[in-house]
Amino acid sequence: MSASRPAYPTLEEVIGRTPLVRLQRVPGEANAARGNVILGKLEGNNPAGSVKDRPAISMIKRAEERGEIKPGDTLIEATSGNTGIALAMAAAIRGYRMLLVMPEDLSIERAQTMKAFGAELILTPRSGGMEYARDLAEQMQKDGKGRVLDQFANGDNPRVHEETTGPEIWQDTAGQVTHFVSAMGTTGTITGVSHHLKAQNPAVRIVGAQPSEGSRIPGIRKWPEAYLPKIHDPKAVDELVYVSQADAETMARRLAAEEGLFCGISAAGACWVALQIAQRVENATIVFIVCDRGDRYLSTGVFPA
Repeated sequence: MSASRPAYPTLEEVIGRTPLVRLQRVPGEANAARGNVILGKLEGNNPAGSVKDRPAISMIKRAEERGEIKPGDTLIEATSGNTGIALAMAAAIRGYRMLLVMPEDLSIERAQTMKAFGAELILTPRSGGMEYARDLAEQMQKDGKGRVLDQFANGDNPRVHEETTGPEIWQDTAGQVTHFVSAMGTTGTITGVSHHLKAQNPAVRIVGAQPSEGSRIPGIRKWPEAYLPKIHDPKAVDELVYVSQADAETMARRLAAEEGLFCGISAAGACWVALQIAQRVENATIVFIVCDRGDRYLSTGVFPA
């Protein structure tokens, strides 16, 4: 009698459960002497390469469960990159037409990846930024061209991080995490993770990485008041630390060359913030989100040619 066939997972079933890795060289000897541990959560290990895989599949599946969409429908989303790639993958998995609205200055790698998944791109003027892209997506929905999932206002975004990312960090640090650092874009990651970690231990410090004045860091945004994501919960974040574009880009190069950790610029910005925290604490376990991989930034010139 033949052995039973293993229960192989589908692609969407392997989203999440990403590893935590300890930084070895970048923190330096002085930090080690203070007893601090800095851990990066490798969200680039997700199938489409970023932390956005989690909310992308969550928003589509839960909209299906509520009867709001069905396979074959057209979905619309304004995005600066990673959410678009993740939604393009999720739409391909579950059978949707995906229209992605984004500023024209996104990296070549991102655009090509979205198209590879079958998504259609609608590019908006660079001068309008993400604010214009969001407005256009909403207008397209009003015109009956599809349904906007709206990562900025959709509760299924932070919900999936509260249900998965936060518990993974708590479990993998054996409840010893003292600080959590994340770049802030839609704020879904930091809000959801905060809700879980604070429920386990209110003393855990939640720190958001924000761009300093004049800095353009993909994945880190400081929104005008009128465009502040509706899912943002100010009470979920204990502290904001501002990082410059130059410091984030330098850290991205250091992480690749000194740690073998090839990550994106916003992830490097979060790491820079984690290191600032480490300079003023002792015996801390600091976790930062490595939200994507560096290969989708090669054309930007951040890394050596």
